[in-house]
Amino acid sequence: MSAFDTPDADTCGTILTIDLGALVSNWRALQARAGTEAAAVVKANAYGLGIEPAVTALAAAGCKSFFVAHLSEGIRARAVAPDATIYILNGLLPGSGERYAAHDLSPVLGSAEELREWAGFRASGASVRPAALHLDTAINRLGLSASDGPGAIAALRSEIDAAGIGLVMSHFASSEDEADPANARQMAAFSAIAASFPGIPASLKNSSGHFLSDCPSYQLTRPGYALYGGNPTPGRPNPMRPVVGLTSRVLQLRDVRAGSQVGYNGRWTARRDSRLATICLGYADGYPRNASGTDASPGGSAIVDGVVCPFVGTVSMDLVILDVTDLPAASVKRGDPVTLIGGPLDLDVVGAGAKTIGYEILTSLGRRHARRYVGV
Repeated sequence: MSAFDTPDADTCGTILTIDLGALVSNWRALQARAGTEAAAVVKANAYGLGIEPAVTALAAAGCKSFFVAHLSEGIRARAVAPDATIYILNGLLPGSGERYAAHDLSPVLGSAEELREWAGFRASGASVRPAALHLDTAINRLGLSASDGPGAIAALRSEIDAAGIGLVMSHFASSEDEADPANARQMAAFSAIAASFPGIPASLKNSSGHFLSDCPSYQLTRPGYALYGGNPTPGRPNPMRPVVGLTSRVLQLRDVRAGSQVGYNGRWTARRDSRLATICLGYADGYPRNASGTDASPGGSAIVDGVVCPFVGTVSMDLVILDVTDLPAASVKRGDPVTLIGGPLDLDVVGAGAKTIGYEILTSLGRRHARRYVGV
């Protein structure tokens, strides 16, 4: 048992297995593909898998730089990676400079206001690591707008210089779609920006960016989803190793007649005499309610005794119902294991079945799972 494991699986309805060896293998594969240093994006509690175990494993493997969204996440990462460079993607909240200094963290600055505040904080004599500068090349979300041209950057040059920038970065909007012309426009825009900061490392590639043709790696890449086993090349075979497995158990079996309605509000109707299995899983465990199987549309699915079985009825807070009619009656019984993520049900398949994306499945995994960390 790892130091990060949670309580006995016998007390929980589900078991979440996290392969830290596969996580490290994916990071190494992406770094080799990039041919330069790869950081690790560990925001959203390392995409739901736990900042502390993920950062500990990656740092031990040689990862030197991490990106999180919030200052609180950076503080957690710093506790297990004392020597790493840790960037806070969501930038500098007003008056937070002291917390950055106290925990040796680097803000990703994306506005004139942030630049001025950070420059002023540094000028006060604070000892801080270099910050990153975020240039927006497409999303119109965070970052200085590259569409304002070189003149806008030149106008802020004194603030940029005073802020002590150690990294210049931007973020792709559509890198998972290699055919999207926005990718080439962003690469060109960022190339011009990076050239105006000679001697300062640059970063553009996210997970899918590692697989874009003609995309430069610069000095640092920032994989996230692909580290955790998500497919960075949708529509093509997944080049990453699976990291996450989720299993539950059968609580009860019942037979229903054709025409019976199942689940809250009777949204699924049995079209034949059916055998149903109720399992320990629900939206309180982070499994989306949109995975409900209804008369109008199919939903999620699970593997029982090697057979993929559909969800029927509404996903409720604690329970999901499966149609196991196609299994031999003797092949499934109370207490049997059920696979929700694993094998053919990879993150992206599960996301599609829940009418969302694998990212949301990962980052929504709840606190009630018994977590088992392997591969360490």
